[in-house]
Parts: sequence; structure tokens; C-alpha cells
Amino acid sequence: MKLITVFFCCLLLTLAGCNEPKTDSSTDQAKLINVKGVVVAPLEQTYLYIYKQGMDLYGPAYARSEATGRDGAFQLNLPEGDYIAVARKRQEGETAGPVLAGDFRSDFMQLKVREGMAELTLVAPKKIGDERRLTDVATSGTTGLEGLITDADGNPVADARVQVYDHVQMSERPKFVSSKTGPDGHYKILLPEGGTYYLCARNKFGGPPKLGDLYGRYDQGTIEPSAVVVRLGEIVQDVNITVNKVW
Repeated sequence: MKLITVFFCCLLLTLAGCNEPKTDSSTDQAKLINVKGVVVAPLEQTYLYIYKQGMDLYGPAYARSEATGRDGAFQLNLPEGDYIAVARKRQEGETAGPVLAGDFRSDFMQLKVREGMAELTLVAPKKIGDERRLTDVATSGTTGLEGLITDADGNPVADARVQVYDHVQMSERPKFVSSKTGPDGHYKILLPEGGTYYLCARNKFGGPPKLGDLYGRYDQGTIEPSAVVVRLGEIVQDVNITVNKVW
């Protein structure tokens, strides 16, 4: 059991090529430790995400690697300390957002960065299923909603996703996430059960919307997001969302 644990942890670190983290100007650059290794199979186009203790492990990372190349190799300079690392490879090439079925992801691992640490080897298995991704390609289901995502001028928005929440504050991780919209801006998402839901649409993921991102909530002229009531066995039509650029 001990051997398996050590091997898996090593696998995790090898998964991505990494950028140097943003550090305070007072940081002594001489104290940065070079962390390097390789992602086996090798796994190309994978990112390693580094979090400090206590950070939201699903939010923006303290540091992120460059995508691994064909050899799966990476390296990252980090200040000496204790971190949490996870490797992620999203099939659509995104660096942020939910990890869905078909994507690759390692378990979270404790990472102690010290002088003289050995090179690492990491493995991230393919994710087989994700209860948050119940879209129009689901094998079964007749409960859900669909509509269009458009900009302020009424033009369809491609490459955006709808996030579905079960509370009006929409402050936690979404319960369900749609696939990306195509050129026509159309989305459809299947849900496991009926209920009252609140929606937003975004073209980027990871933390709050940033300057230049497209973002919009479903509302009908209300201050708070408008609720969408979905009954079991019903696909609610024309649940359209307008997104605007964040300034």
C-alpha cells in the first residue's frame, strides 16, 4: 500500500509543464526550487495546477504550468513550502472550468517542495462520468431546458456554456454545466430531475468573470436572477440568455 501511494503521488507531479508563480517582489529568487518531471504515457497538453494550503482547489490556482509537450515533460519553479497539486487535461483545450467526462484528471496530492527533491512522474486517468454534465448527448432523459445564448445585439454566441444552479445566489459550484454552444448559439442540457433552477452563461471558467469575459444571467427584468421551473419529463424551451462583455 505504501509503495502504491508513493507511486501515485509521483505520477501526479509529472503531469504538467509549469509557469513560475506570481510572487511578491520581496521574494528571494534564489530560494525558488526547480520542480520537474514527466507525465506518463506521456500525456500531452496537460497542465499542472499548484494551490497553497487553504485555497479553493476548484478556483484559480497559485501557479499553473505550461501545457506538456509530446514527451510529457514539465518543470516549475516554486518557493520552498507545502502545496497541493493536481493535473488536468481538458479535451477542448481549456485551462479552466469543470473537468468533464472524457477529460483527464489526477487526484489532489500533497506536495512538499524542498531542495534536492527528486524528479516526479505523474498519471491522470480519464474521467469516465460527471453528474454535472447532462447535455443533449446524454443517452437518456427527457427533463431539461434549451435555448439560445446571444450578445447584446442579438447575435448568437459560440463557445459559451450554461451553468445551472439550485440557489438564487449562484455562489457555489454549478450543479450542472452544458456543452459549448455552436455557431448558432444553441444549447440544450438534460437534468436528472425537475426542480427550480437559476442560470448563467459564460465563455470562460475559473473564478469570477474577468475583464473581457462574456457573462450573463437568465432574468426577465428582475434584479435577482429569474427562476426556471422544470417539471420531470419536460424540456423547457426558449430559455434564452444574453451575455455582455465584462468591463
